[in-house]
Amino acid sequence: MTSPLSPAACSDLLARGYSRRSFGRIATLLAAGATVHALTKSAHAAILPSGINFEGMTRLGSNECWTGPFPEAAQAGASAVFQSNRYDPTGHMRDDLIKTVSEVESLPESHVMTWCGSSDPLARAIVTFCSPTRGLVTANPSYEAGWVAADWLKIPLARVPLSAKNGYRTDVRAMLAADPNAGVYYICSPNNPTGTLTPLRDIAWLVENKPKGSIVLVDEAYIHFAGTPSAVELVVKNKDVVVLRTFSKMFAMAGMRLGLTFARPDLHEAMMRYDGKSATTMLPVPAVACGTLSLTMKSAIAARRQEMIAARSMTFQHLRKRGLHFIPSDANMFIIDWKKPAAPIQDAFLKQKVVIGRSWPIWPNASRITVGSMDEMKIFCATLDRIIA
Repeated sequence: MTSPLSPAACSDLLARGYSRRSFGRIATLLAAGATVHALTKSAHAAILPSGINFEGMTRLGSNECWTGPFPEAAQAGASAVFQSNRYDPTGHMRDDLIKTVSEVESLPESHVMTWCGSSDPLARAIVTFCSPTRGLVTANPSYEAGWVAADWLKIPLARVPLSAKNGYRTDVRAMLAADPNAGVYYICSPNNPTGTLTPLRDIAWLVENKPKGSIVLVDEAYIHFAGTPSAVELVVKNKDVVVLRTFSKMFAMAGMRLGLTFARPDLHEAMMRYDGKSATTMLPVPAVACGTLSLTMKSAIAARRQEMIAARSMTFQHLRKRGLHFIPSDANMFIIDWKKPAAPIQDAFLKQKVVIGRSWPIWPNASRITVGSMDEMKIFCATLDRIIA
């Protein structure tokens, strides 16, 4: 079968150690989002039985925002629905989004790329900078999409355990030691599922000490909940860094599919050399309208962050009173260590109409809990008291 990849793309892949047998898998990953489908299927199976009816449930399992988009931004998106017969109603909607991002983040427009979510560029970065001889390094536990991509592409994968000694933060020195010749060092900060931040100075250290030709891929899906400095400042300095962003969390647009990457133009060009740029230009019109306005709403962002922090603090106080071990978090999720298998506890919550998150294989006694509204977290605490007598 003829590969859908261009001759230049095939030559690049062969030069980096991929075999012709891998071309079909790579094309599928880029074109069909195999990583997303595989991860979604496995994650949902771990969270809940298939076919569950969420009506009447308190949903604290998927790190979604507890409410919808900011009302003004939602109205902009709703108005755009009526213009969605056009790929770009104004002819410059995508340009307006990029300009807004550039102004908000204080980086050049040339360093901004748009996407339908952030899963595509995550997988694409792994294709681009990893190979059968240059692997992927991540923390463990962390967001698993990269693991699925590495398995799909048959590239080396090193997972560095988080530890209490390091405050459950990503240990960048251990990452480099785990594979001194990796192609991608992936850091989710705040980390999913722990909500712990990797200090920017640690990320900068890794950037300066990593091998030539590799990148540091920083996933900042939850950065707005932390309100802390971003790795964007390393992008502005033209370092070997790609920053991932999504509108699914703080901006409550999980179902609208919009994301961004920040990187030097040559890194973006490398990521796009396999299948053209349609993945970055054909965006949902309502999502672009909603997202563009959302980025400018500094007061609303700060207020939503404080609302989450209040609900999280109340919950942490309750857990301390109960003597339950949890990992302090800077994001809208946290980990509880039940000191016994988590699966039966998850089932017990579900029977009480409360959905909590899954476990990771390295921590089978722990559950990830999404921070919902204050009312939802009060329901969580009351349910916990009934289950943990």
